[in-house]
Amino acid sequence: MKIYMRKYPVIILIFISLLIFLLAVSIGASPDLLKKKFRPVTGHVKDEIIVKFKKNTPYSARGDRISRMGIHKSDISRDAVLIKLSEGENIEEAVKEYKNDPSIEYAQPNYIYHAYEIIPNDTNFSSLWGLKNTHQTISEGTYPYNNPGTVGMDMDAVLAWDQITDCSSVIVAVVDSGINYNHVDLDTNMWDGTSCKDASGNALGSCTHGYNYVSNDNNPMDLYGHGTHVAGTIGAVGDNGAGTSGVCWSVKLMAVRVLDELGSGTTSGVISGINFAVQNGAKVINMSFGGSSYDQAFYDAVSNARSYGVVVAAAAGNDGLNNDSIPAYPCNFDLDNIICVAALDQKYQRATFSNYGPTTVDVGAPGANIMSEWAGTPYIISDDFKTGTSLDPAWIRVGNLEWNYNIHSGFDCLTNPVNFDWAGYKYKNSIDAGVYKSFTLSGSEDAVTLTFASKFELEPYFDYFRIFYSTSAEMMPGNLLDYWFGLTPGDYFYLFQYNMPICVGSTTCTVGFELDTDSSYTYRGVAITYFNIDTLTLNNTSYKIVSGTSMATPHVAGLAAMLFAYNPEYTYQDVVNSIKYGGEDISALAGITVTGKAVNAWRSLYYINKPTGVTATKL
Repeated sequence: MKIYMRKYPVIILIFISLLIFLLAVSIGASPDLLKKKFRPVTGHVKDEIIVKFKKNTPYSARGDRISRMGIHKSDISRDAVLIKLSEGENIEEAVKEYKNDPSIEYAQPNYIYHAYEIIPNDTNFSSLWGLKNTHQTISEGTYPYNNPGTVGMDMDAVLAWDQITDCSSVIVAVVDSGINYNHVDLDTNMWDGTSCKDASGNALGSCTHGYNYVSNDNNPMDLYGHGTHVAGTIGAVGDNGAGTSGVCWSVKLMAVRVLDELGSGTTSGVISGINFAVQNGAKVINMSFGGSSYDQAFYDAVSNARSYGVVVAAAAGNDGLNNDSIPAYPCNFDLDNIICVAALDQKYQRATFSNYGPTTVDVGAPGANIMSEWAGTPYIISDDFKTGTSLDPAWIRVGNLEWNYNIHSGFDCLTNPVNFDWAGYKYKNSIDAGVYKSFTLSGSEDAVTLTFASKFELEPYFDYFRIFYSTSAEMMPGNLLDYWFGLTPGDYFYLFQYNMPICVGSTTCTVGFELDTDSSYTYRGVAITYFNIDTLTLNNTSYKIVSGTSMATPHVAGLAAMLFAYNPEYTYQDVVNSIKYGGEDISALAGITVTGKAVNAWRSLYYINKPTGVTATKL
């Protein structure tokens, strides 16, 4: 479209008309968008008053009257002036004296006003610094820096809530470890799942608030906690007198479980989860996970979501690395429906763990010391293998007795051979050496997992390191969890994690290790440290403070839902642009993110997309 302009008055009129049109149309045609509501606060500027003179009062007389008690600070209108009182002058007396002057229409204090704030009555709202930063200290914070933070360094959710809190017209899919859909602060905001479809669009009947692609059933209960935390930031029920508040006080949360009890998932599960979300009407997908390998199938699924107008909020990663140099997916997929999110701390500095990228990471959002819902009560059973300086006798040795307690690289270790890493000392040939210990559980746990760190050097293909578990106190061999041979690269401990589903519901969980060797070569052996059994017992009232780009991302997903709800005609591009370019300039993000901005709910609601297809020609 071309606009031909002949004279400057016409240019001005047309430009103003176009601007008014864009204001009225581009941001949703709501007259309230052109207003900002205010509320008075008890109090006023301590040494200023406003005086309005009657219209027939000469200017010379006005000056005389102003000089009685102060100085003329500024004109407010043709007849009204702002006066700064002399030091020590009582404001009430000054107002009274001016009111008694027959040349003055009125006099009043210079009252203070603030933008309306809708503060929810949720009991833990004061801990949600990302929504309203009051310089509060997060007492159980997991991130040690900049706590407390800086007043006002938040996403201005409170201001946005003056316009909208209800996002219930929008479905947000939490593609994660599931959601505890029974949580008191989430249950009424869960997507109902009636008449749901599978990833291919085939009818499934009724789903329980989503789908589980870990065990391939319709129960997406969270057995890890991560997805529940993400869901709470997006849409915990607001103003219900309990817990926390989400960015959206009401919204439809779809639980799509693709990560297991250890927070791990596969390509097949993730793309099935994305396709399920798309088939069932999600407009926003939150993905607070990632990997380092380019995955074409994953790319195709996100691209397909784009064709359905779906916005994807993705975590930048927690390695403190530059994603431009070392890619992290899905953030690094070149798709314009993805918003890649870095984490900010309470002073709006980039959190030290957060990845960044001048061309790959779009915005920052609150991601340190974030309180939200959790799936249940976690409990950790740790073991250092020792009693005094000897092997704890609760670790029972079977066969060869070389398994023993040892200190290696400063760590308490379980090793075979007993003198692991001594010069020239190696494990023995032709042995089948086991060691195990039984641990007591309550029997009410809903998830039981094993974590330990190990380094090993074994004859490849002939000597084996095996991990077992069982619910019996007499265990060897038990149920095989995994086996290894060869060596761990470098002189480092590597982390190993396993799900132990048979221990769920049992009061006994036994873990064992085995070294099985042949008659030929011998090597350095096995060292084990950092032994933990982690359990989760579901409940409906748990909350937890966690840090990570995983926690930053749902702030963006919640804002995307808010924008779709506020502007139902918005496309995914409108929402993405409003979030990316309607944010707040932050010096800590300049040059290390695409926009240099932190997300801001208030500014994004009022962001106006630049007009396209318009040219101006001067005649």
